[in-house]
Amino acid sequence: MSKLAKDAAAFKSTLQRQDYTSWHSQPKPSTSSSAAPSSSAGAGLAIAGESPNAGSKKKRPKTNIVYSQPADTGTGNNINTQLVYAVNHLKSTPNPMRLQDLAIVTSTPLDTDPLLLEKFKAHDRIQWDPKTDLYSYKHEYSFRNKAALLTEIQRQTRKGGGISVRALKESWKEAPQAIEELEKEGEVLVTRTVKDGQLRMVFWNEIKPTENSGGAPVEKEFHDLWHSLKVPNDVDLLKQLASEGLQVTAAETVVPKAPAGKKKGKKGGAPRQRQVRITNTHLKGEIDLHYAAAHAK
Repeated sequence: MSKLAKDAAAFKSTLQRQDYTSWHSQPKPSTSSSAAPSSSAGAGLAIAGESPNAGSKKKRPKTNIVYSQPADTGTGNNINTQLVYAVNHLKSTPNPMRLQDLAIVTSTPLDTDPLLLEKFKAHDRIQWDPKTDLYSYKHEYSFRNKAALLTEIQRQTRKGGGISVRALKESWKEAPQAIEELEKEGEVLVTRTVKDGQLRMVFWNEIKPTENSGGAPVEKEFHDLWHSLKVPNDVDLLKQLASEGLQVTAAETVVPKAPAGKKKGKKGGAPRQRQVRITNTHLKGEIDLHYAAAHAK
């Protein structure tokens, strides 16, 4: 018998003779076959400086679910909700669609619910071609290229106003890119948002930036001088106006008229005439009794 086997036998006999006097010193019941491997494994982990139960904890899987937001339940069962889904999808599609295809894509019973189909056809933005049986969305503008876009901008500018870039984008998704190209060419004038510089309104540039047409761009020096001017506040503005011999134009204040009150004890309207009973009938024929009664009041 080798020395290692002798040491193991002596260790086991020592454990059998041990007198456990307290409850917490009692060893856990285990089978003889599994006690030795587990104790040796625990001793190995203890020597390595690791806890035996370090790898037994299961990590909770991470989820990307945001429980504060309502879950997307689809198109729902309300007929008006289904109508909005169908109209919005057709709005985002540049080409006409069959009713069956639209019902499948939007998961709405357009082809089976007659009431929903009736409301869908009666929508003011839905166009139906009876020859092809196709449905399309009626946009506010019907252009599909840069030349037609410029024509529409010119037409609106002649009426005295520009066009919202958002409305143009709804009609044609490539409208913002075309507008930027037209701006570089000097065909249109564009206003942008202050925060992020996004396109906001577009106008037709009637005066082209050329020497012959009189629309040459202003030099940068004058641009800098113009933007360097600052409007003073209200107090300083009054002082500067007074130093130049000017004064602020005051708006005329309208004095409200007092309502005309009615006199107490008198009712409005024309006085009512009382009928006089004529008793002097023996004078009839000689004088006008009605005339005399009227002047006797």
